[in-house]
Amino acid sequence: MANVTLDNVTKRYEDVVAVDDMNLDIRDGEFVCLVGPSGCGKSTTMETIAGLTKPTEGTIHIGERDVTKLPPKDRGVAMVFQNIALFPHMDVYDNISFGLRLRDYDKEEIDRRVERASDIVQLEGMLDRMPEEMSGGQRQRVAIARAIVREPDVFLMDEPLANLDAKLRVHMRTELQRLHKQLDTTIIYVTHDQAEAMTMSDRIAVINSGELQQIDPPLVCYNEPTNRFVAGFIGSPSMNMVDGELTPGGVTTDTFEVALDPESLSGVWDGDPVTLGIRPEDVHPAEAADELAHPTAPIEVTTDVLEPMGDEIFVYLKLDGAEADDTMEGERSSNSLLMSVDPDSDIAEDDEISVVLDASKVHLFDADSGDAIAHGVVDTAAAPAADSAVAESEGGD
Repeated sequence: MANVTLDNVTKRYEDVVAVDDMNLDIRDGEFVCLVGPSGCGKSTTMETIAGLTKPTEGTIHIGERDVTKLPPKDRGVAMVFQNIALFPHMDVYDNISFGLRLRDYDKEEIDRRVERASDIVQLEGMLDRMPEEMSGGQRQRVAIARAIVREPDVFLMDEPLANLDAKLRVHMRTELQRLHKQLDTTIIYVTHDQAEAMTMSDRIAVINSGELQQIDPPLVCYNEPTNRFVAGFIGSPSMNMVDGELTPGGVTTDTFEVALDPESLSGVWDGDPVTLGIRPEDVHPAEAADELAHPTAPIEVTTDVLEPMGDEIFVYLKLDGAEADDTMEGERSSNSLLMSVDPDSDIAEDDEISVVLDASKVHLFDADSGDAIAHGVVDTAAAPAADSAVAESEGGD
């Protein structure tokens, strides 16, 4: 096992910067996911760690060793790729042991390592099978076993589950978590699938345009995103984003206002443009306001499209009767909201309803830089919001 440290690592391809001044400190025995959209630089970052790509600038340490100029075979790493790439003419035993045989390990040591690795990935009784006789998940386990027998300091996995079907991906996520516990070794895992990142990681490193945006435990990235990009990328469906500006009483958008405690903010002033973020599960029908400690005032909306998901229904809402624009870059129009409701809800398309936001879950971002300003904008000086929100939604005088 070993920690992995990247100090100011940059990788340029002529005028394209694939990795920009990357600083990462991955602890010994940690499971870290590098996550981001296609082309963000996550695979290039992993390739520099593996030695498949030489960084233009910066240094890479694995344990106490500076491995920046070492070839891949001398770095103490083993890699599992998206393309499993088993030798079709070799059985499972020969595929797993191939690297050891190249390095002239004796037969007894090879047998010991192959037996141990096959037990870990549950390939008992399959060592004489050919790859064509195995399922996709079994072949993926062979590829993982081939990495395990190397007994590396660090495992590098580049989207190893991407070619599997959805059900098998969920199963293999569990297997990889079990593998990590059993081996107690450092794993760096590249994926664009945030579900994989959220469920498997000790920490997530979110990358965009070659730059590290945030590295934190999954729930910190989800609940306290460092900027608008992380807020929009982590979470499925993505966070609602509505443009507005700060006022003496809170945040004002084109269609609604949210009261906030001015003392919770720093570095911003009245009139500054901001973006308000709220996750779909924190948007509620107004009649549920009395169940919230800090609901906002009711917001008038019209339901648009309903997406039943089994355990919940996603309800697309048009603010103030405005037409919702097409989704761009994973974000919805600033004229719309997405709400998650229980599957037994009686909400229908084209209903005119009122909704409230959970103010303790509202996020504010600087409209220009995208940096987070606040997470939770509760106005502690306001009157109890639940009673007033319910009364207003019921038409009380």
